[in-house]
Amino acid sequence: MEKKVHTFIAEQLRELGCPVRIIKGMPDHVHCLFLLSPQKSIAEVIKQIKGSSSYYINHNNLIDLKFAWQTGYAAYSVSESVAEKVFHYIKNQKAHHQKKSFQEEYEAFKK
Repeated sequence: MEKKVHTFIAEQLRELGCPVRIIKGMPDHVHCLFLLSPQKSIAEVIKQIKGSSSYYINHNNLIDLKFAWQTGYAAYSVSESVAEKVFHYIKNQKAHHQKKSFQEEYEAFKK
C-alpha cells in the first residue's frame, strides 16, 4: 500500500507543477521533497494532496478503516545547497526514527 500511495502523491504533485525529488513515509507520517510551483501556494498544494490521496486510499480500499489525514501539516523551505542533505535524510528516515521518534524530531525542529 505504501508504495502505491507514494506513487499516487508523486503523480499528483507533478500534475500540480511540483517536481518531486523523493517521497518516503513511516506508519504515522510522510516526508516529501519537491519543488513548489511558482503558481501555487504550499497551502493549495497540501490541501490537494491530502484530499486526493485520502480519496484514493478510501476508494481503492487500501486499508480496512476509513482513512483521513490529521489536521494540519509541517512544511519547510530548504535551499538548493541543503536539498541533497534533506534528500538523504528522507531516504534514510527509518534509521533516523530508530534513534528518535517523529515527535522528538518535530519538537527539535521548532527550537
